[in-house]
Amino acid sequence: MRFIELTDDLYDYVLAHANPSHDDVAERLAATSRERFGGLAGMNIGIDQGRFLSMMVAISGARTVVEVGTFTGMSALWMARALPDDGRLICFDITDEYLDTAREAWNAAGVEDRIEVRIGPAADGLAALPSEQHVDLAFIDADKTGYATYLELLLPRMSERGVILVDNVIWSGAVIDDSVQDDNTKALRAFNDMVAARDDVDAVMLPIGDGVTMIRRR
Repeated sequence: MRFIELTDDLYDYVLAHANPSHDDVAERLAATSRERFGGLAGMNIGIDQGRFLSMMVAISGARTVVEVGTFTGMSALWMARALPDDGRLICFDITDEYLDTAREAWNAAGVEDRIEVRIGPAADGLAALPSEQHVDLAFIDADKTGYATYLELLLPRMSERGVILVDNVIWSGAVIDDSVQDDNTKALRAFNDMVAARDDVDAVMLPIGDGVTMIRRR
């Protein structure tokens, strides 16, 4: 088996060799999230994952993107900036508590006009989307017990080349630690097993951030 242990120094090297290597808006948003919300800021994706999401939007030519779980808007920031001028990002979140922080960053990046936020249960919001295959890219990063439901609601709405990205599927390694039996970990194990067993999708799990699974309908 071939793998590389990503030490702190090697992770810094990876970040330093992105192009460009710095992003002022994302870095300010990360700092503001820490100042305002403390440890909850860990829910934000890292810059490496943000660049991955941005590139996925760009290379897929996505025009309609759906996000499930927005928090202070970091992933939305990265995806919205890669959308064309007429592109649209629909964000579902259960609360608007963090929305002011997100909008500050989106305004600073000049992308707020591409983003629509819908507050309420994500399952209800996804079910209310048009039933035709119109979503080009989706990013799921919300309550882990809802992942399977969100996937089922999104799959029939994905465009022919549409891709669903699901975050936290490695869960800091807890998914393979049988001593960890909390509801979120058990839900992620069940979700990962379900995706791997399906015969109607192609999926690959990538060790980016806390693990990202890419899923496309066959």
